[in-house]
Amino acid sequence: MSATTPGVGAAKKLMTSDEFWEFVHRPENRDQFFELIRGEVIELPRPTRRHGAVAGNVARLLGNYSFQVNHGYVVSNDSGVILEEDPDTVVGPDVGFFTDAATFDDIHPKWGEEVPLLAVEVLSPNDRMTKVLRKMEDYHKNGVKVVWLVDYEEKKITVFRPAAGHLVLDEDAVLSGEPELPGFSASVADFFRIPGDTLPPPQPPAA
Repeated sequence: MSATTPGVGAAKKLMTSDEFWEFVHRPENRDQFFELIRGEVIELPRPTRRHGAVAGNVARLLGNYSFQVNHGYVVSNDSGVILEEDPDTVVGPDVGFFTDAATFDDIHPKWGEEVPLLAVEVLSPNDRMTKVLRKMEDYHKNGVKVVWLVDYEEKKITVFRPAAGHLVLDEDAVLSGEPELPGFSASVADFFRIPGDTLPPPQPPAA
């Protein structure tokens, strides 16, 4: 979820989400990563392999849950969502859990204005915490019920809820999806492992 501001972000004229769609699909921009924050374009550095591995684990765990309960769907790969308008903000959470479509054909073909029930951001080593917290606030202000901030360097997950503040879970804890994702439960350690790693015994979910 790293962000740096390129020269284009300093432009005085603010972009709309439609203009941003055209901008990111220009041939010279297709292999780059951008977000639109209150009308200004922000370039994002390409994620590391560990970042991608953790995001893949998050998507796998949430995807398994989605099929088990036959509800919702999971998006990854920084799929865009229009978070607010005038000025427009288009962000791409590393992983999102949505409930606005019942079938694949119902999913919005572009970015869509329905926000995810859950947004997951994987923290990058060069992320500035002030920007991270601002993004958490933007998610909550625009209807995202819960955000997971996943720190693969510290092997911790911080759960942000608008009315409940935040909860930090260490590697030996269990992450519960209640109340937003009824029945979801996973060891925090499972977010940071591949098949060659051993999994420590889980602890009871935090209150």
